[in-house]
Amino acid sequence: MEDRRRLTTEEKALKVNLTPNIYGSFSEIGAGQETAANFFKAGASSGTIAFTHSAYDMKVSDTIYGKAKRYVCEERLMTMLEIEFDAVKNSLADHREDTNFFAFCNTVESLNYHKTNQGQGWVGIRFQLKPNSEPNHIVLHVKMHDQSNRAQQDALGILGVNLIHAAYFHTEGELDYFMNSLVHRLPRDRMEIDMLRVEGPDFEHVDNRILALNLVKRGITEATMFDQTGKVLQPANALYKKNILLMRGRFRPVTKVHIDMVSSARKKYLAENDIKEENIREVFELTLKDLTADGKISDKDFVDRAELLGSLGHTVMISNYLKYYKMVDYLSEFARGKKMGVILGIYNLHTVFDEKYYQNLDGGLLEAFGRGFGHNVKLYVYPATDVETGEIYELENIQIEDHLLGLLDYMRKNNKIEALTDFDPKLLHIMSDDVLSKINANASSWENDVPERVAKAIKFLRLFGYTPKEELV
Repeated sequence: MEDRRRLTTEEKALKVNLTPNIYGSFSEIGAGQETAANFFKAGASSGTIAFTHSAYDMKVSDTIYGKAKRYVCEERLMTMLEIEFDAVKNSLADHREDTNFFAFCNTVESLNYHKTNQGQGWVGIRFQLKPNSEPNHIVLHVKMHDQSNRAQQDALGILGVNLIHAAYFHTEGELDYFMNSLVHRLPRDRMEIDMLRVEGPDFEHVDNRILALNLVKRGITEATMFDQTGKVLQPANALYKKNILLMRGRFRPVTKVHIDMVSSARKKYLAENDIKEENIREVFELTLKDLTADGKISDKDFVDRAELLGSLGHTVMISNYLKYYKMVDYLSEFARGKKMGVILGIYNLHTVFDEKYYQNLDGGLLEAFGRGFGHNVKLYVYPATDVETGEIYELENIQIEDHLLGLLDYMRKNNKIEALTDFDPKLLHIMSDDVLSKINANASSWENDVPERVAKAIKFLRLFGYTPKEELV
């Protein structure tokens, strides 16, 4: 069914309407029925629409989908998709034997009259690509940036048509084209997709982590994340009111130093007031810059790193926030006042205090510190071996410009920064680049530099170019 013509929204809706074996239902809550309206306006809608409705009243919604604590969430969307798909299929399967059924649903919070909220919501489709087959899912979360309710409704209507059209006509070819068609006529300043997941018998070959990477790489969103199983998460939902402990790095590969950094920081973090272990969410962040090699981002290399972090049970975030203050500012939106911790090496702290990185800001370094570290956040600084002297280089003897020492002192006295003292000095010599070189050179000594589970994963999955010695003969 692959079709690469650049169609208008009306042309896409009409094409679906004129395809006789595509038939389903629409359930849209929160911003009008703009997706269904596009199919009605295109003409021949009787060829596509079995029924459409909106359960705006909560009591009506509860009657159809069951009671809910939250109405705009992924769980609610999945319930809607299952109930609506079963309703159309069970009602019509005996009468439409050659039909690929679908249910399109959304539950959104559009801009209110006083413009005091952020438009956002969940959109999805449950659909068949072959008659009588098990259905697939495409689920996404959107943030809407238009400054009027009418414009947000319009954007949702475009997205809905894009999604239904792409599900049936752009899922059998390259997923790159699928993603392009999904955001067609929806520039980033109108709508942001920060979570996208596909599931089902026709998507068994798809790695949703690659989709997450591409959301950031294409500028569709600034950050997205997934858990240790590879399930893509929506950041605001996964991190809501959590105590976030963040460490960014290349993790190519994960070494014993990385684990020591997290272990040491976690102990300090738990000693802070109002930090409970069950509320901590550790996040390992990969920035696009750290994913780049020779100007290109390798999907294979990215998945290798994701596999290792997953094997250790960690949540992974991918972001386009090169500077720390931007990432902290972004996360504070979800933490809602909860204390955040950021783990970084002593040499990374040099970068944080380097004024040239903030020349784009009117307020320079002070503006960056206010925007990032003015929140309820604390930096935990891990030492390193001084490359010139061989001595341990740590926060107590950090070398920064004299005129910045007062700012550092302010951060210390206000519990914004602390040295990690409970570390293993025997690990400080380990560098990820050296470990990678050893793996490529088939030197077995690399196994001493990484956690045992990481070594096993590298060998079993043959990550980072690892080749068993017996195959080298």
